[in-house]
Amino acid sequence: MDVPQFQALIADLTRQLDGRALDAELAGWLNARHGAGSETFETLSAACRTGVAEGWLCNRQGGGIRYGRVIKPTPATHGFSVDVVDMADLAGPHHVHPNGEIDLIMPLTPGATFDGHPAGWCVYGPGSAHRPTVASGRALVLYLLPEGAIEFTRAA
Repeated sequence: MDVPQFQALIADLTRQLDGRALDAELAGWLNARHGAGSETFETLSAACRTGVAEGWLCNRQGGGIRYGRVIKPTPATHGFSVDVVDMADLAGPHHVHPNGEIDLIMPLTPGATFDGHPAGWCVYGPGSAHRPTVASGRALVLYLLPEGAIEFTRAA
């Protein structure tokens, strides 16, 4: 697995997401079609674990979080950027999703959650905000950001 192969995996998924509203319906569809235990989930999880181990994912560190943007938004990924974080029992920096955010939660510790969600997908709509929080262990989280849009803020 390398970055071009990873991008090809992502492009297959983002093709299916292209033009869809980022909402609860999308989260339900993702979890039904590509959720924990599915071929998509297992393939992306294995690719992310490999990328972290090989150092081309999560190659930066700050505040107890390993992170990195591996793919910038391009037509090949239907305008989505891809970031992956490696977090354990902590809350990350507060931020706003101007165009929304789609998250794939991949627990490394059984039972670990991201913002209260178990293994699988969660979707934040345009204009939403949060402090991303991993609890009950360690998890990798893959973020798909339309147009790569994210605004780090001070929590209100």
